[in-house]
Amino acid sequence: MKKTDTYRVNEIFYSLQGEGSYTGTPAVFLRFSGCNRRCGFCDTDHSAFTPMSGEEIADACAAFPARHLVVTGGEPLMQLDCELIRLLKARGFYIQVETNGSLPVPTGVDWVTCSPKDAPWQIDRADELKVVYQGQDVEELASHFSTPLRFLQPCSGRNIKETVDYILSHPQWRLSLQTHKLIDIR
Repeated sequence: MKKTDTYRVNEIFYSLQGEGSYTGTPAVFLRFSGCNRRCGFCDTDHSAFTPMSGEEIADACAAFPARHLVVTGGEPLMQLDCELIRLLKARGFYIQVETNGSLPVPTGVDWVTCSPKDAPWQIDRADELKVVYQGQDVEELASHFSTPLRFLQPCSGRNIKETVDYILSHPQWRLSLQTHKLIDIR
């Protein structure tokens, strides 16, 4: 999948997971630059990155006390590979990936949060589905991704009432807020 010895790292930081099943969990965040989708609500500057080796990434992540790692982006599966997973596992990390579902998940990932955008999807598993709700047909998404953990998230906080109303009418969905933004942390 990856063709070079370096990865394009947007940032590595330590905070609390703000979304989905692991909300409130202390976690190291490894955010890669680059994506194969163009979502208007994306909060990542994909032109900004630092080239880093796998060892540099694993060492930087291991400098923090938590061993829950959230690999995100952009689309992290454009870069996350078995070698980097091996290096992170050697440092004791539980690896959670937040993906748009467009690429297969490499072996060794512990938890997959799929936030699907446009089809086609190549993902072979999702432990939770987290959809940024914009009025789209989420039932079609749910039928494609077989997981009982289904979260709807208002799009940048603009459509909270619409999202809540949908969940109340479709109780198989749960609300996921960007808690980190609500409490003003990274």
